[in-house]
Amino acid sequence: MKLATWNVNSLNVRLPHVLKWLEENPIDVLCIQETKMTDDKFPQAAIEAAGYHVVFSGQKTYNGVAIISKLPIADVVKNNPLYEDAQQRIIAATIDGVRVVCAYVPNGQSIDSDKYQYKLGWLAAFHDWIQSEAAQHPQLAVVGDYNIAPEDRDVHDPAAWEGQVLVSVPERAALQRLLDIGLADAYRLFEQAEKSFSWWDYRALGFRLNKGLRIDHILLSPALVQRCSACIIDRVPRKWEQPSDHAPVVATLD
Repeated sequence: MKLATWNVNSLNVRLPHVLKWLEENPIDVLCIQETKMTDDKFPQAAIEAAGYHVVFSGQKTYNGVAIISKLPIADVVKNNPLYEDAQQRIIAATIDGVRVVCAYVPNGQSIDSDKYQYKLGWLAAFHDWIQSEAAQHPQLAVVGDYNIAPEDRDVHDPAAWEGQVLVSVPERAALQRLLDIGLADAYRLFEQAEKSFSWWDYRALGFRLNKGLRIDHILLSPALVQRCSACIIDRVPRKWEQPSDHAPVVATLD
């Protein structure tokens, strides 16, 4: 199974990119974030016509998540049952025996904002739910845009970013608590090139100068770690015209 995550930053704009990427890459399951559309606007027919199953949970203008799969999708859950939230940020399903959780973690805006406190509260509730999911599903993948760079090596300029949202100590601690459940960062299971990122700001030639952050992650349970033979960041779609500011992350599960 090839499992991928990609923040598409508007599926309305990026649907041609998603379909092209799926056609060119043997992906079995793709989790997408920031669809930015209500469910009645979701391009279900176009995705199914390409040979995929799909489930989704969206809202107008912001957020929105979906799981696209070549394989049948079962036991779908939308949102965190332990956390009441009007924002559509989570969808989970079981695919070929693997429990897949697709998440779009809040950005947080700035450490002195209410949105930052919302992010930390959201992450605390997410931890509690994922802990229960891990107990029920030995084969568990928790993937998505986490809006957290785990370490300084995941940041193009750690000194410039120090103390800011996406790299702050409380955010990194919240991500570590997820890992402490027993999950592993699939990307770090393998030797990777330095300065490897999954997001680059549109401004100031961020991608061209590789001024990015690694904030999109695939976290795997021990059973899936044993199956994981590779994990890469595919920078190619970031080079396309009108790209998302994120690149897909892909894990291979043998």
